[in-house]
Amino acid sequence: MLRWLALLILVALPAWAEEVVLGLSQNEVAITTSFNGSEILIFGAVKREAPMPEGELGVIVTIAGPPEPVTVRRKERRFGIWVNTEAVEIDGAPSYYAVASSAPLDEVLGIRENLEHRVSVTSKLNAVGAPDTVLDASAYVAALIRINTAAETFQLLEDQVVVDEDTLFRTRIRLPAALTEGAYGTRIFLTRDGEVVANYETTIDVRKVGLERWLFTLSRENPFWYGLMSLAIAIAAGWTASAAFSVLRN
Repeated sequence: MLRWLALLILVALPAWAEEVVLGLSQNEVAITTSFNGSEILIFGAVKREAPMPEGELGVIVTIAGPPEPVTVRRKERRFGIWVNTEAVEIDGAPSYYAVASSAPLDEVLGIRENLEHRVSVTSKLNAVGAPDTVLDASAYVAALIRINTAAETFQLLEDQVVVDEDTLFRTRIRLPAALTEGAYGTRIFLTRDGEVVANYETTIDVRKVGLERWLFTLSRENPFWYGLMSLAIAIAAGWTASAAFSVLRN
C-alpha cells in the first residue's frame, strides 16, 4: 500500500521540477569605522531531475534589509515658505531593498506572481501599507520609493542577472555604506514564462565590529559614560586645534 502511495506522489509531482543551488561570496558583512559599502556576489545553478522544460527561464534575486518604521511627511507651500503638514508612519518598511532580474521584471514575472511573492518594491511596500485613516496612502508609499531610490537604498537592477546555458546564474548587488544592522533576507526565484517554479531563501548578516561595535554598545548600555567620553574627546580636539593654530600663527 505504501509503495503505491509513494508512486502516486511521484506521478503527481511536475516533471519540470527545478531547484536552486546557491552560493554567496560572503554571508556576513562587517561594519567598521572605515566601512563605505560592500558588494555581494550571488551565484548559483539550477538543479534538474528531468530534462529541461520548455519556456523562457528567468532568475530574480531580492535582498531585503531589516524592517523599520518610516515617517513620510508632506510639504506644502504656505505664506511663501515650504512647511511640513501631514505625516504618515509606515510600519515594517524594509530599510534596504534590491531586486535584480535576468530580464525586465515584467517579462520574467507575472502580475499575480509578483503580488503573491511580493517581489517588486511597490508590492513589498503596498503589503506593509499605511494607516487606514490616510485616504491617499499610495502617494506616501510612492514618495518613500522615490526618496529611497534616489538614496540607492531601493534598487531595481533589471538585466543584471547573467544566466549561462539556462543553468548557471550570477549577479552582483552593492550594499550602501548606510546599512541598518541585522539579517538581510535574500530570495532567489526561478520563473518559466512568468510563473515561479522554484525559490530559495537565505540571509546575510550585517553586524558592527571592532571600535564601531564597542561605541554602539556603550551608547546603548552606558549612555552616561558615552556622553562623558564624547565631551572629553570634543574638549581635547578643540584644545589640540587651538594649540596647533597658535604654533602656526607664531
